[in-house]
Order: sequence, then structure tokens, then C-alpha cells
Amino acid sequence: MTSRPGRVEIVVRTRGREEILDITGPVADALSSWGLADGAVLLFCPHTTAALTVNEVADPAVRADVGAALTKIVPDVPFRHAEGNSAAHLRAALLGPSLLLPVAAGKLALGTWQGIYFCEFDGPRERHVWAFPLH
Repeated sequence: MTSRPGRVEIVVRTRGREEILDITGPVADALSSWGLADGAVLLFCPHTTAALTVNEVADPAVRADVGAALTKIVPDVPFRHAEGNSAAHLRAALLGPSLLLPVAAGKLALGTWQGIYFCEFDGPRERHVWAFPLH
């Protein structure tokens, strides 16, 4: 994790072509670095073949199910895009590049089972998530 004034950059290293990783811990660490008590955190993924989402983290099967469903919704079929990764672009577009999450008493205000997922659709790669405090 690196930081600039007002921004923390979370580095995510993926190991597979498609992978869904829990990044709740590094986001919580960013809150600590800011000393943010109440407000929100804006997360942004500056990649067109990766995305962010919030979902259940208690059962690891949820990650596998989300990945399998996205593959079924957007299968790898011949697309026009020359790089051959159009399905990755479309899966990322379905989930989106950003999240706005509440912060209360210095902690992420998530539901009991919720966590933050980084979704890789064109790896393995080194990726980045930018976190911005909102007071």
C-alpha cells in the first residue's frame, strides 16, 4: 500500500486469469492511515478488465459462485476487440469500477457478512485500487 496526500493506493497481485479477492483488510488499513472517524471511503479501480463489488465474505463459495455466474452471463465468444479479452471488459462493466462505502467510528460500516471484493477478469497482473477519504 502506498499513499499520497488524501489517497491510498492498494496494490493487488492476482495469480489467475479470473480471480475474486477479498480486499476488506487493506481498505480498513487505509482508514487507519487517515484517522477517519465518520464519513465515507471512495474506492476506484483504474483498470478496464477488473472491478469492485461488495458481497458475502463468510463463505468462500460465494466468490466461486459469483465468478461462475459472470462467466455464464458473459461467455468467452468471438468478439471484435483485437486483444481477445472482450469478455473481461464486459464482466468488469457489469460490476463497475467504484464503490462508495460508509465509515462510522473509524470502521467500515458494512453488514455482518459483507466484505469488499476485487474482481480480476484478465490476469494474472499487478493491479491497483485507489482509496479516497470523504469527510
